[in-house]
Amino acid sequence: MTVGESTMTNTQDLQVLKARLKATWMAGDSGEVARYSEDEAERFIARRGNIRGFRLLDVACGTGNLSLPAACNEALVTGLDIAPNLLDQARARAREAGLHIHYDEGDAEALPYPDGSFDLVVSMFGAMFAPRPEQVATELIRVCRPQGSQIVMANWTPRGFIGEMFRLTAAHIPPPPGMPPPVLWGDEATVRQRLGQGIGELCYTPVLMPIQLPFTVLETIEFYRSYYGPTQKAFAALSVDGQDALRCDLHDLWTRHNQATDGSVRVEAEYLEVVATLA
Repeated sequence: MTVGESTMTNTQDLQVLKARLKATWMAGDSGEVARYSEDEAERFIARRGNIRGFRLLDVACGTGNLSLPAACNEALVTGLDIAPNLLDQARARAREAGLHIHYDEGDAEALPYPDGSFDLVVSMFGAMFAPRPEQVATELIRVCRPQGSQIVMANWTPRGFIGEMFRLTAAHIPPPPGMPPPVLWGDEATVRQRLGQGIGELCYTPVLMPIQLPFTVLETIEFYRSYYGPTQKAFAALSVDGQDALRCDLHDLWTRHNQATDGSVRVEAEYLEVVATLA
């Protein structure tokens, strides 16, 4: 078994896990959290250069942080996500911006598109959360046009701030059995194993993303508890004492990393930008 490979084999268990993950991402309102990464998403798309006329797929598109700027740059954009409420927000944003983007509800492990459908497949903090990474890798490669098309991902790293926050939360609420840590998509060696087949060139760039929030540290924790599905679900699964312990640990984490001096919050969160060019 390769590093980071899922051990999920029972179909019923997998269906239960997928339903749980879907409920997690539908909880709260991830669109509120996504607002604070919109600028980074625009920079991510800008680094793709001239994508006019490209058939582009945004996997686990959420509320459209990548698909909207891609459409503004005249790509032919399709977005896919498991959470219908996030897709509703993405469609509303596209209508408001006067952009034509096709959005589908679907699973990153079973993309509903023919082989070779896209020139560029992107995912920002999205496909990394699917429970079977080896299946995700197979699907991302399958839907890319052979020879020269690209898969480009932004994945939180194990060593970065968000990776640390995930480990802290997992110490209070263990993750589902059989599901590898999502942040392994931010580990170069693991990505090389997952995307090695059929890839001509694989490049990695660590990127520090500023997360700037107009809240105190305590308000930031409550913001994530209210709007970020994984944090909301973690708190909901704990007793009152357990919630207090998680809140205390999160307060320590955000305080240690906070660079702001005016009472607000500013941390730098590392992600790995993965660019895989098909052979």
